[in-house]
Amino acid sequence: MSLLELQKKIIYGPINSRRLGKSLGINLMPTTYKLCSFNCIYCQYGWTKAHTLDVGDHLSDLPTKDEVKNALEDWLKDKKRVDYITFSGNGEPSLHPEFDKIVIEVKKLRDKYLPQAKVAILSNSSSLNLPEVKKALRKLDVRIMKLDCGTSELFRKMSQPAPKITYQDVVENLRDLKSVIVQSVFVGGDITNTVIDEVEEWAEKIRYILPEKVQIYSLDRPSAYKNLAKVDHKILSKIAELAQNASGVKIEVF
Repeated sequence: MSLLELQKKIIYGPINSRRLGKSLGINLMPTTYKLCSFNCIYCQYGWTKAHTLDVGDHLSDLPTKDEVKNALEDWLKDKKRVDYITFSGNGEPSLHPEFDKIVIEVKKLRDKYLPQAKVAILSNSSSLNLPEVKKALRKLDVRIMKLDCGTSELFRKMSQPAPKITYQDVVENLRDLKSVIVQSVFVGGDITNTVIDEVEEWAEKIRYILPEKVQIYSLDRPSAYKNLAKVDHKILSKIAELAQNASGVKIEVF
């Protein structure tokens, strides 16, 4: 098995997701390289080529609001059934400068063609300092936000954030955003977040943020950093039990 290929179009899938059922993806990032504010060691797309919070130098590679609208409407006209329409793809979707306007257009099309579907995002939680991003995220039906670590030191090692992104800001912004689902990946190997002290710190952050629930999982595919290992489901279950008891938040294992 190899790294996942980059998404070549704005609209991709639908993908049968363990967490979302049948999910239609929307890629707001370039189709030829990964543009992201993180450079996660476990990323299934490999290392980040354009590692930044500021996409100003990449605007010509991003789809416009109208291109996203037209591509989605072309797909939805056939009224194929999906459970979710999900912002994801080749990097962090909320970095797109027209993200809020695109969310509005996507919801209008959803209401017109597929009202039973929910509009969601898979986000790395890095851009929540921007008021316009928070505003857009609150319009979505489901906000699935990443938090893999319990300490800033491990956050820097695992997520390798772009400059100006701090762990404390991520935690505080997730708490402020409210009504989120936290998604966390646990990995073994040279760099791991499964040691008991780290798990306890992570569980404390979950207690502080108080999300609707938490979804934890491990690797399904090869990762950018090769010296990682999949965590056994039994260990994930133990992590979930510890964190649920410590935080009072429901923890689901996938």
